Amino acid sequence: MEVLTKDALVGAWALLSFTETNSTTGVESFPMGPDPQGILLYTADGYMSAQLCTTSRDGFRSNDMYLGTGAEYMASGKTYLAYSGPYHFDERTGVLEHEMAVSFFPNWAGQRQVRSASLYEDLLYLATVTPMSFNGSMKTAQLVWRRISSGR
Repeated sequence: MEVLTKDALVGAWALLSFTETNSTTGVESFPMGPDPQGILLYTADGYMSAQLCTTSRDGFRSNDMYLGTGAEYMASGKTYLAYSGPYHFDERTGVLEHEMAVSFFPNWAGQRQVRSASLYEDLLYLATVTPMSFNGSMKTAQLVWRRISSGR
């Protein structure tokens, strides 16, 4: 692992894996499937945005995003996660905080969520530091991101 600095965080990252581990049983699950999609952005002036989803999401029958059925909205909501806001990084401890100014999950709006963060070559490893309620049980989450090169 390399020393992670705030400058090293700045840029765009593509999601490689998203794993949750049940805190009681140790069972791992993949909430966005085995091949999730996502983009994580960190700006030099201290803002971040995270967008994560499954690779296969069904479209709405209507091309109007406000005219989906209840079932379409439910399926869409269970396969997508997004939030944005300021971030705070302590280079000494490797602790990263995402401050959620806006969130697809309304309960997260206004929260600060703490992540452990480490870097190895072009891979960014983020993990929750305490268990959170996911799909009915307390779990920790581990995510691996690869830096998106500026040539893309």
